[in-house]
Amino acid sequence: MTHSDAKLWAQEQFGQAQLKDPRRTQRLISLATSIANQPGVSVAKLPFSPADMEGAYRFIRNKNINAEDIAEAGFQSTVSRANEHKELLALEDTTTLSFPHRSIKEELGHTNQGDRTRALHVHSTLLFAPQSQTIVGLIEQQRWSRDITKRGQKHQHATRPYKEKESYKWEQASRRVVERLGDKMLDVISVCDREADLFEYLTYKRQHQQRFVVRSMQSRCLEEHAQKLYDYAQALPSVETKALTIPQKGGRKARNVKLDVKYGQVTLKAPANKKEHAGIPVYYVGCLEQGTSKDKLAWHLLTSEPINNVDDAMRIIGYYERRWLIEDFHKVWKSEGTDVESLRLQSKDNLERLSVIYAFVATRLLALRFMKEVDELTKESCEKVLGQKAWKLLWLKLESKTLPKEVPDMGWAYKNLAKLGGWKDTKRTGRASIKVLWEGWFKLQTILEGYELAMSLDH
Repeated sequence: MTHSDAKLWAQEQFGQAQLKDPRRTQRLISLATSIANQPGVSVAKLPFSPADMEGAYRFIRNKNINAEDIAEAGFQSTVSRANEHKELLALEDTTTLSFPHRSIKEELGHTNQGDRTRALHVHSTLLFAPQSQTIVGLIEQQRWSRDITKRGQKHQHATRPYKEKESYKWEQASRRVVERLGDKMLDVISVCDREADLFEYLTYKRQHQQRFVVRSMQSRCLEEHAQKLYDYAQALPSVETKALTIPQKGGRKARNVKLDVKYGQVTLKAPANKKEHAGIPVYYVGCLEQGTSKDKLAWHLLTSEPINNVDDAMRIIGYYERRWLIEDFHKVWKSEGTDVESLRLQSKDNLERLSVIYAFVATRLLALRFMKEVDELTKESCEKVLGQKAWKLLWLKLESKTLPKEVPDMGWAYKNLAKLGGWKDTKRTGRASIKVLWEGWFKLQTILEGYELAMSLDH
């Protein structure tokens, strides 16, 4: 989904937007193109003429333009690409967009962390094709603000109807995705972290024959066994050993671990306060760290996918490992790429209109970084992403020698895009950031534009 030409990308994403006036759609494409060319740069600093700058701000402030309509155009673009793939993972996660500035504070909700910062809460669903290792795009996103007057009323949560709880977002996401994909939903596997371990959600997925991989949050009672789920898992034999590197995060050090892989088939028993529900038949896949450490890693995965052998179990673990992509999307959107949390707008509606555009630009940035980090993709021809003229110009700019007979691979392209963006290849600098990569990408597009203009002088 990574067009080297930002305008072509913006046309594909938003060209079918239904905004009640075709001029609004064209303005959206123009604004998205400029943001995609220079992600992380404020609208005020984009290279617009005075008239185009005024048009961009009119679009952002236009009360007749709904952020949902902008998003739906992007979702439908994802639908068209989804049909090209045999199997899809719907990677889901929730994040918070925090905005401490006063101009918009009264319109946003609380975060349970004091009064200083207010936020939008966002639940995103990103489609990923595992067979081709392709980020397909955003297929759903919900945004909401928590009512500041109800902060601290956790005691009322248990009595609130399920559909009025925040946790309904998981089922809501599935309902909206199936509305867009129709029968293609049969090829989609929802991949969710522990927060989705809700009896109502799992019941919905089973009743509607929808596929899922959900990490368990609690050791549930089982219908077939006196043991609870985690005790049952401990008693299962290990069928495989998996090596995994746990990355450094915050105060946690990076470490290499060995995990026992286990699998089985169980029926989750309905909780005491949900006796009206039937039990839920699921397959269980465990990935449990060996050793005696108190903080051992344990992935207890519940899935609709039949697990008949070790290969099936390893495939499910691989699907769950791809869930980090949705977390990375939120990082790229919030700070590392488009820097949406730095927006300073005067109303919540204006903020949502622009943040939705930023979200789709963030998927474009994520796709570029993901291809850099997957070994089999870095070995592919760079011409698939850069195009023939662009990679040749990049070569002539940085290699200072004649063009090679064979097209370089993507690994070469990423390294040189980073260099063009200002990255120094030393042990101290580490890996190039997404911002540096995209700065190099933008500079390359500028070089390409200059080349095209120079060539036009001969005609």
